[in-house]
Amino acid sequence: MEFSTSNICIIGVTTILVIYAWRILNWLWFRPKKTQKFLKDQGLKGTSYKFLSGDIKELSDMMKEATTKPMSLCHDIAPHVSPFYQKIISTHGKNCFTWMGTKPVLHVTDPSTIHEVLNNYQQFRKPLVGNPLVALLVKGIVAAEGDRWVKHRKIINPAFHLQKLKHMVPAFYVSCCEMIDNWEKLVIDTKGSCEVDVWPHLQKFSSDVISRTAFGSSFEEGRKIFELQRELAELIMKARTSLYIPGSRFLPTKMNRRMTGIAREVKRLIMSIINKRVVSMKAGEASNDDLLGILLDSNDKEIKQHGNKKFGLSMDDVFEECKLFYFAGQETTGNTLVWTMILLGMHTEWQTQAREEVLRVFGDKKPDIDGLSRLKIINMILMEVLRLYPPAAILRRHVFEETKLGNLTIPAGSLVQIDVMILHHAKETWGEYVNEFKPERFSEGLSKVTKATYIPFGGGPRLCIGQNFAMLEAKLALAMILRCFSFELSPSYSHAPHAILTLQPQFGAHLILHKL
Repeated sequence: MEFSTSNICIIGVTTILVIYAWRILNWLWFRPKKTQKFLKDQGLKGTSYKFLSGDIKELSDMMKEATTKPMSLCHDIAPHVSPFYQKIISTHGKNCFTWMGTKPVLHVTDPSTIHEVLNNYQQFRKPLVGNPLVALLVKGIVAAEGDRWVKHRKIINPAFHLQKLKHMVPAFYVSCCEMIDNWEKLVIDTKGSCEVDVWPHLQKFSSDVISRTAFGSSFEEGRKIFELQRELAELIMKARTSLYIPGSRFLPTKMNRRMTGIAREVKRLIMSIINKRVVSMKAGEASNDDLLGILLDSNDKEIKQHGNKKFGLSMDDVFEECKLFYFAGQETTGNTLVWTMILLGMHTEWQTQAREEVLRVFGDKKPDIDGLSRLKIINMILMEVLRLYPPAAILRRHVFEETKLGNLTIPAGSLVQIDVMILHHAKETWGEYVNEFKPERFSEGLSKVTKATYIPFGGGPRLCIGQNFAMLEAKLALAMILRCFSFELSPSYSHAPHAILTLQPQFGAHLILHKL
């Protein structure tokens, strides 16, 4: 009887082990190979699946190689910023596939296909940016799906209404004045002109703006959050270009410990601000003119309207949205401004035209929202900068069930990727002078451009909610800078656009500033 029981146990354990071994082998090999054949049978070309890692090693190696030296001083930056994807699309065609570990990544470039991907947010959902670690940096509305996304969008939306943004212009102005004062001191000390790496100054400016407009606090209070978020972004970028093994983020490695430590400290700092604000609002002592105040007020109204807390956001949800305000707001505007100054330092004829427009609209008066809306040349310049140097080089969506996309059938578990950088530099869309700085191409806005081929802020229902905030802030800052300084590239400037989640100048932005 004992022998029979032992045999049964051995057979049972062996069966379980065989089942699990088969599942693992199927996940690591048979399913990807079957998917590869399925995609090829539909006429798609792509890379061959490599066991476990897919194309991650080649992607990582090519990105590391690109960062070892600057590129030539031109705007044909896609081969430098996205070398692997540029090579793949050139080799396999505009619709092709690669591998992110065991997941197939379908690259799409056709405008109608892109439009469908961005607009059908129920079928094509945002992944956790390819790696669960990214959730440590950004979650909030960008990671919400379905009914949860609808709820978040509804509650957050009032914070970005034009009337609310109008009240935030003074905060933009104060922050910009502080930056310009610092530049003026540097220039005065060097008798009228000097070299300045404007990149850290612009980062501090945009961080200060978020500190004031989101939390009503000064830059000094927000500085720690900004520095921690920046370090976390750099660590996560390293994680994105290495193979992610499920569960590996829980291993006590030095990098994992640092990332989780940063995430805890950021939460402590932001939750302290939120809790103080909630107490002040209950006591009737706090205003709701900043993003946090508007968000808390909108959330409270939604809960009262339905008489149930489940219709509102939890304090953890509010924290995630504040964290997103901080990261997205600082990154988007800071990056847009630094590339704008670099391009205007290269193309000084446009700098002169923009300055003349600013003086014509404002003279020496303080910029206001009505005047900012009349800055057509500056608007054209910013749109062209965002085309040539978009904040995000790629957009990804996750397909959770087998889905039709145009004439293709996308297997469940696939990623669909829109290569924004390559799309914005496509000769077929933008013409022979695609890699030249020509703001005049936007003289009539987007009326002559297919919207699905110009997506610096994404597209469809999930278009970046802070787009108007970022553009208003960038216009005001640029107008004030142009009124106080002229500038050109320094001989020490090294041109090296580099993607650390968003597109940044790897070696800084060294300009020669001249006081006007």
